[in-house]
Amino acid sequence: MPLQQAIAAAAPGDVLRLSAGTHQGPITIDKPLTLLGDQGAIVEGNGHGSVITIGAPDTRIEGLLIRGSGTDLPAMDSAILAHQAASRAAVIGNRFENNLFGVYLHGAADSIVRDNEIVGRRDLRMAEAGNGVSIWNAPGARVVHNNIRYGRDGIFVNTSRQNVFRDNWFRDLRFAIHYMYTNDSQIIGNHSERNHVAWAIMYSSRLRIRDNVSIGDRDHGLMLNYANESDISGNVVKDGGEKCLFLYNANKNEIRGNRFENCPIGIHFTAGSERNVISGNAFIGNRNQVKYVGTRYLDWAERGRGNYWSDNPAFDLDGDGIADRPYRPNGIMDQLLWMYPQAKMLANSPTVDLIRWAQARFPAIQPGGVVDSAPLMQPPAGDAARSEGERP
Repeated sequence: MPLQQAIAAAAPGDVLRLSAGTHQGPITIDKPLTLLGDQGAIVEGNGHGSVITIGAPDTRIEGLLIRGSGTDLPAMDSAILAHQAASRAAVIGNRFENNLFGVYLHGAADSIVRDNEIVGRRDLRMAEAGNGVSIWNAPGARVVHNNIRYGRDGIFVNTSRQNVFRDNWFRDLRFAIHYMYTNDSQIIGNHSERNHVAWAIMYSSRLRIRDNVSIGDRDHGLMLNYANESDISGNVVKDGGEKCLFLYNANKNEIRGNRFENCPIGIHFTAGSERNVISGNAFIGNRNQVKYVGTRYLDWAERGRGNYWSDNPAFDLDGDGIADRPYRPNGIMDQLLWMYPQAKMLANSPTVDLIRWAQARFPAIQPGGVVDSAPLMQPPAGDAARSEGERP
């Protein structure tokens, strides 16, 4: 019996077990059902539309290879498209190949996408490809322990809340996780490698971004753009191609206990970002630890505890773990070189050396900017880089 006919004949709550072999899609599920695949079970679309469309709550899709969606971006062509009526959908232990979008939760609240392998399209330009998992207005949706590779974004969420993205691995994408207008949510324990940006957080508030790892991402490890009132802690960003951390008009965030290592710029802080706490972090081996073009004084220490800076030649005569002198990552010449890049041709001239010497000995001519009044002598305990290998 064709799969769509079996769905039509099933009663709500039935379990349809799909045997090994190819079952022809596209199909639509309009009642609560479970599709459970034996090893080797495939649901294959015809290259148009979505392969599986869910329009009923409490539907479960498990153990299938799903492939062959269309390529219409506005139509949201997906391997699995779950509409608003498909609340509490469960997409578990599947493999997705040759689809535009992998899973699209279009209003399907309280759904879960877990233990899937999602391989995006490689025959399309990145801007034309879909996302591994897309979420629109699906409060309570969770994306947990998936492997996502190729396509546009690993997870893209827009206009949602109370979402949890945990323990996912991302490779060869534009953004590993991309937030837009999504509040009160969590990004915990994810791993990003060889993407353009790991965690792109935009126009979102009250997030917990904890214990994530970004290794070798091309542009930014963590980007906060109009992201506010969030807890960013315990993350590792290293070997990035441009910036470990980029703050653009991001306000009232607590950035603690992170490790930013071996990037051209450790942290780029700009566009009026205010009232952020930046304390207890480790900045290690970055070519420029901080890029801040501004005249305000910003003290990156809280209650007598600042950050660790690997290039700070400091002493600790009283042995309290805090350097005896403040640390200034930038000076007059740094700001001039950022504002006037052509001046780099004079970087090794005697005049520049004289300006740096004078600034070091006469602090009154400091131009403002970032100062850590209580730099740490050692990296905070527990911030060692996590495993960089393949997920077991």
